[in-house]
Amino acid sequence: MPLVRVSAAQLSYGTQILLDNVDFQIDKGERVCITGRNGVGKSTLLKVIQGDIKLDGGELWFDSGVRISCLQQELPAADDRLVDSVVAEGLPGVGELLAAFNELSMQELDEKGLKKLAKIQHDIDSVDGWSAQAKIDNVMSRLKLPSGVSMSTLSGGWRRKVALAKALVCEPDLLLLDEPTNHLDLATIDWLEKQLLDFRGALLFVTHDRALLQNLATRIIELDRGWAFSWKGDYHSFLEYREQRLATEEKHNELFDKRLAEEEVWIRQGIKARRTRNEGRVRALKALRNERAERRNVTGKANIATQSSEKSGKIVIEAQDLRHSFADKKIVDGFSTVIQRGDRIGIIGNNGAGKSTLLKMFLGQLQPMAGTIKQGTKLEVAYFDQLRTELDGEKNIIDNVSQGRDFIEVNGKDRHIYSYLSDFLFSPERARTPVGVLSGGERNRVMLAKLFSQPSNLLVLDEPTNDLDVETLELLEEILMNYPGTMLLVSHDRAFMDNVVTSSIVFEAPGRVREYIGGYSDWKTQGGTISVTAATEEKPQVTAAVEVKETPAASKKLSFKLKHELEKLPAKIEALEEQNELWQAQVADSGFYQRPREEQDKVLAQLAEAEQALEVAVERWAELEELASE
Repeated sequence: MPLVRVSAAQLSYGTQILLDNVDFQIDKGERVCITGRNGVGKSTLLKVIQGDIKLDGGELWFDSGVRISCLQQELPAADDRLVDSVVAEGLPGVGELLAAFNELSMQELDEKGLKKLAKIQHDIDSVDGWSAQAKIDNVMSRLKLPSGVSMSTLSGGWRRKVALAKALVCEPDLLLLDEPTNHLDLATIDWLEKQLLDFRGALLFVTHDRALLQNLATRIIELDRGWAFSWKGDYHSFLEYREQRLATEEKHNELFDKRLAEEEVWIRQGIKARRTRNEGRVRALKALRNERAERRNVTGKANIATQSSEKSGKIVIEAQDLRHSFADKKIVDGFSTVIQRGDRIGIIGNNGAGKSTLLKMFLGQLQPMAGTIKQGTKLEVAYFDQLRTELDGEKNIIDNVSQGRDFIEVNGKDRHIYSYLSDFLFSPERARTPVGVLSGGERNRVMLAKLFSQPSNLLVLDEPTNDLDVETLELLEEILMNYPGTMLLVSHDRAFMDNVVTSSIVFEAPGRVREYIGGYSDWKTQGGTISVTAATEEKPQVTAAVEVKETPAASKKLSFKLKHELEKLPAKIEALEEQNELWQAQVADSGFYQRPREEQDKVLAQLAEAEQALEVAVERWAELEELASE
């Protein structure tokens, strides 16, 4: 049964057609990914369904009473709001009352403040708001979010979890997600993927993360030149379908162009073409010309090429017993490695683990507190900075890339700057645009154009994949795999790492850095894990699951039976936590979602049952603890 139906949708921005008579629907339980090149209207389509943008024509239909929620691409602000209040914002109206109540109840109030609190409490009672509070408590418990904690104390990964809780608290029938993995670390991406697989409503999402797309999507809708093409299946089968579709289109266009050329020859034969009996053929030719003029050609692919310089020495970087810390946080504690010419090294770790710090030590930009780093001979470094500090937002694309040159030398041949930039999908008009107004994907392509305009034998890439569309990602992979020099790559894109790198340096825990053969999946297969401390990046937070490990002193108000139950609960909760970790480890395994669906459902059901048992045990402990303290 459809939740949302789009019929004959029309939408244009100026001369750019985003939607041209588009039809599709989202059914209950589906997980649909919208894919396509940057700028084709993927995010715009999500905003149409949200009601933020109106169609120029066509119909948008919703099932009666359907609840739609959205996980925004931007993270919630790290401000003084409580986590509980942000989650409550997901319940319009009553959520605002509950947020105000939570904020006030955490303060010391005077008489005026107490009256205000009483008024809010009365308003909550009048709309049965405490049942909504139960929903908030439930979703925060499921996502293991801390209560009463300020957003300013949370990392980006935890704020993403708060945003998901806000989206889920209204129990939506359809959840919209726009690039949900952007700027998340690997642990948070794995966690988010699991939560979305467990979600029982429908999903409509946009992502460039091919691993997430493959594991999550049950159907794919490709936006291409204003049209929508739907494919029921996973990403790998979609690629085969798309290749066949484009090949069929190309063959059709070749036949059409051949017929048009024949008719153009005929019309030039002279007076015979103007006889009355041939007027129909003349009109048909005009129709062919019009159809050809209106054809929307497939957008060209970027044509990226690297410049290789003189070979470096055999040893590129040699590190011995590196040690480095910031304040009391260990970054590297006794790491050694030898990077040789031709190695493609991936650096894996969570946000804040120290990946960029390690790169700077390798490049000599930062001195380690202990240990030694030796760089090899004849090194020429090209560095892709994730913060894009190499780009001047006030200057246009040409000035950023050319640095005053009219021609760029690429592997011994001179290319005019306009011609060179066209390889990165910038038209002459777009090339004169200031960098500051470009989209994230365009800024990345400018950075790549600048990077590859200079010869190098050591390529350092810090998060190069952010905001790039899938086609450009795949082309970049191909270029990097054929790069003749040495490469150091930091990325949270699991598929990209698997396809490009030959070995991985992994930040597994504070100070603990290890090297593995292969990419992300190879590391996981070899038993690689990242500690919870490294994944959360948080100061220790007090939760019920932590507190219960201390046996509380039983009060005399409790009966002997209840005392005994209270004393036994901490051990029971600890055992349930261990059981949960075992199920979660199975689900987190990279091969889990390649198993038969029946096995997946069985394990997920057992995990849900274990989580429910843990939640009941913790609530029972809290109840008895409260009785004991009276």
